[in-house]
Amino acid sequence: MTKAIDFNVGYASQRAPMMGRNAVATSQPLAAQAGMRMLMLGGNAVDAAIATAMALTVVEPTGCGIGSDAFAIVWDGNTLHGLNASGRSPASWHADMFAGKKAVPELGWDAVTVPGAVSGWVALAERFGSLPLTTLAQPAIEYARNGFPVSPLIGHLWQRGYRKLKDQPGFSACFAPQGRAPAVGEIFRNPAQARSLKLIAQTNGEAFYRGELAQKIAAFAREHGAHLSEADLANHKADWVTLLSREFAGGSVHELPPNGQGIATLIALGILEQCDISRHHPDSVQSLHLSIEAMKLALADLDRYVADEDHLEFAAERLLSDDYLKSRAALINPDKASDFVYGEPTQSGTVYLSTADASGMMVSFIQSNYMGFGSGVVVPDTGISLQNRGCGFVLDPKHPNALAGGKRPLHTIIPGFALGADGKPLMSFGVMGGPMQAQGHMQMALRIMLHGQNPQAAIDAPRWRVVQGRDVSVEATFDRNVIAALRERGHQITVEDPLAGYNFGGAQVVYRMAEGHYVAATESRKDGQALVS
Repeated sequence: MTKAIDFNVGYASQRAPMMGRNAVATSQPLAAQAGMRMLMLGGNAVDAAIATAMALTVVEPTGCGIGSDAFAIVWDGNTLHGLNASGRSPASWHADMFAGKKAVPELGWDAVTVPGAVSGWVALAERFGSLPLTTLAQPAIEYARNGFPVSPLIGHLWQRGYRKLKDQPGFSACFAPQGRAPAVGEIFRNPAQARSLKLIAQTNGEAFYRGELAQKIAAFAREHGAHLSEADLANHKADWVTLLSREFAGGSVHELPPNGQGIATLIALGILEQCDISRHHPDSVQSLHLSIEAMKLALADLDRYVADEDHLEFAAERLLSDDYLKSRAALINPDKASDFVYGEPTQSGTVYLSTADASGMMVSFIQSNYMGFGSGVVVPDTGISLQNRGCGFVLDPKHPNALAGGKRPLHTIIPGFALGADGKPLMSFGVMGGPMQAQGHMQMALRIMLHGQNPQAAIDAPRWRVVQGRDVSVEATFDRNVIAALRERGHQITVEDPLAGYNFGGAQVVYRMAEGHYVAATESRKDGQALVS
């Protein structure tokens, strides 16, 4: 069964877990305050999540924007709901667009698919919200209109993004109006974004997909010879979906189905249970070796099979069957690192936030541009930066994730949720950072659900990341003896600064105690903030 939380264990950190009857945890303090403000106004966890998400587009533009995509998992007090608010490629995209190239471009209009985040905010508000969207948008509008101080990590990422994207259409005019990226501590204002957010809120999203903003987006696309059209925007919709799940440690872990990578977390956890992972301390060499090998197996299947759910070769659940997971676990050598390929199952960057309220409602929400500022394209006079999710497609026409028109690409961003043995909420959680996310979800589940570590300790613990093949990156805080032992087993270990390139992501967790209150924790390596009341 899931272990009781141990508040005596800890890792290098200056933070303690926060506790209260309401909670907001995210990657930027001002955004967390926006969410808490909604709770203080009498709103619920969904209201808080939307307000936080909208504020993040302003105060953390290095990870998300109005032109992002989004996903969410909501516990409404009785059951879980999954929301896929990722966009599809323009209908006129075709397989030969990038003939002769090895991959879809990462920058510019050729990387842009229909942005879905706005539809996610609207869908959540319409189904579960209690406050008007105009109220939820107010903190974000105020931050954009009146300005906000650029925080340290975001300032560093902004500088890096400017050097990379300054020549992309509309980027510098919006994010470097003085010919440079803003300095840390400098007040940055984005009045055009404030106007766009106000218009989105007043029209319940219609302006973005069928009105004034949609027209501006499509006109800018035409100006640059891009494919995104008014029809592509108007035809977009967010989808409520059935979650995938896997029993684990006496409870269960729940992830959104493809086109996201959450299934890789479930595959890896299922493999680890076949390996009797509970016998090993989470920081032991054996636990780390088995976890790395399980994740390598899961990622091999992810790369081969996962795509838009409408284009899968078979039902995603086949990858989670007990027989298949046993066959994959049998490939692991307990004493040596291996190279794996995908199996053959038979029929049998980014911002994350978590909110919870005193009524029991909980939200796990994530939205992202993908790579930093995304494509670098910013629609003039709107503050709307556009994601670069199109580069999630592959150019192999036989692959289920092959580029095509009107199709969702493979997504890296995933919200996570776990239930306890009683079927009631245990935690909403997420780990940002591209391909790190499924790996981070697995590491959080192992530490909290299986070993009972408190959420802040689980976040502060050193993380690892499978890069490719036997290449594994670990944070610089890893025990040197453990690194040496992993290398002896054949793992090719690279030690990295946790802040270098954001490669190990940022994590947030809201954990529900049996008495009904919450423990909230957020990344101590980053600018994150957990607020409770």
